[in-house]
Amino acid sequence: MKYEQIQQAATVGDFIAGALADIGVTTMFGVISIHNMPILDAVARQGRIRFVPARGEAGAMNMADAYARASGGLGVCLTSTGTAAGNAAGAQAEALTAGSRVLHITSQVDTNLADRDRAPIHDVPKQAEMLRGISKAVFRMWDASGAIGTLNAAISATLSAPTGPVSLEIPVDVQRSPVASAARLHPAAPVLPRASDAMIDELAGYLQAAKRPLIWLGGGARGAAAEAAELMRRGAGVVTSTNGRGVVSEEEPATLGAFNMGPEAAALYDSCDLMLVVGSRLRGNETRNNKLSLPRPLLQIDADAGQGGRNYPVDAFVHGDAADTLRRLLDRLPEKLATDSNLGFDIARARAEAEGRLRDQLGPYRVVADALSDKVSQEGHIWVRDVTISNSTFGNRYVRLTDPKQGVHALGGGIGQGVAMGIGAALACAPDTRAITLLGDGGTMLGLAEAITAVEENAPLVYVLMNDQAYGVIQNIQDAQYDSRRHFSALRVPEFGTFCAAIGLPHRKVADVADFAAALDAAVAAGGPQLIEVDMCAIGPFSEAFAGPPAGAAQKAE
Repeated sequence: MKYEQIQQAATVGDFIAGALADIGVTTMFGVISIHNMPILDAVARQGRIRFVPARGEAGAMNMADAYARASGGLGVCLTSTGTAAGNAAGAQAEALTAGSRVLHITSQVDTNLADRDRAPIHDVPKQAEMLRGISKAVFRMWDASGAIGTLNAAISATLSAPTGPVSLEIPVDVQRSPVASAARLHPAAPVLPRASDAMIDELAGYLQAAKRPLIWLGGGARGAAAEAAELMRRGAGVVTSTNGRGVVSEEEPATLGAFNMGPEAAALYDSCDLMLVVGSRLRGNETRNNKLSLPRPLLQIDADAGQGGRNYPVDAFVHGDAADTLRRLLDRLPEKLATDSNLGFDIARARAEAEGRLRDQLGPYRVVADALSDKVSQEGHIWVRDVTISNSTFGNRYVRLTDPKQGVHALGGGIGQGVAMGIGAALACAPDTRAITLLGDGGTMLGLAEAITAVEENAPLVYVLMNDQAYGVIQNIQDAQYDSRRHFSALRVPEFGTFCAAIGLPHRKVADVADFAAALDAAVAAGGPQLIEVDMCAIGPFSEAFAGPPAGAAQKAE
């Protein structure tokens, strides 16, 4: 068959599979369905993209999200229509919170039935409205003629600043339709806002006048690592949000890392005379509900124009891409700023004090935290975390990161996403590295089926499961605020060793923290997925119970 005949016979499903491969997509996550078979059949026939069949759409979306964060590229999730797209909604809300570059390709019923509420199977008349609530943008491919333009628009929207998940509906009859055009997809470079020269001149003036400047780096600065590190080298100090960790290596002495809200940070802020916020929303859970006093003048750079001054009034707002803006700012600054020579020392001391205070709170689990920090920072593994007490205490700040792509966590605060996120991150790992994934037993129960996906895909990951057989933080809150009335917080969990044996997942149980480092070494050295269960009932509690933000924290901070 001639090339022209092949092109005439190709369907939209063939086009989607080929176009994604052409732009560099190598991995896709999803669940097969009658309404997405034309695309997945083409993916399988072409053999250019690895399709990872998740056990559920929520898991598939979490995998695509973590893959995008850990790779720095495009994550792709494929779901069916209606309920299936709805299953992915919670996980897509997480991707939206994190600004992840995820393309959610979902299907629709046949175009002659879509949006008409005539009850064909899998039809949800308000599917597009649901998707708009959890997406940066929503597109529908109405016919084969619009295939190249609609796919191009969806990819461009996903990658352009401010980034975020984009949903693309492709009705099943359109997927089966022949493509008449032989045109290939060549997406344009992502659209990035460019700050005005006048605003960058103003920032330069502020920085040159400051003696003790700090830069606060958020998730929007993850692509500006080199520029942020150079600004630190010239004399600025660094503090980060949880999502901005690793933009500047946390092994550097002049960074506070994500120890951004404790008394040590507050005292440091009081001693500084400028803060430049880059790509961060200054979220309430990292600023005492926006009552924490920050240095003045307060300057802000963000790719999202709507974020200017949203949580704190600012003295200057620059609408621009983080890397481009910082690069042009550096061009206007001297090789060394006239800053206080003690600033770096003061930051290092504040961090050491914060780490020491945390270690005291951890009690026996400081051994676990130290082993994980050494393994992640020294060997370059990806550090994935679900929402659990261990992450809220040490995972989000103590385990040191040296690169922004190392950090993947449930930024929106929803439990149960870590099992799947570990898989997505693992499949983006560099050779000889793993996705070390911190879980709680409560969250694990929500995503347990995806552990089978990890085994099936032979994902290079190590699950560290902290098992206290309860919703531990809920019980601590009940103790602190509800006179220890522990309603609905006890948790029945399986015997994880038996479960792991049933699915072929190697399992190690640690009942003494002295054994943890050796277990971690062995699990990281082994191939494929591994699970280390830390028996918290045998080891005992933290020295200081973590009960979430104190009741009335915002008022107390005033």
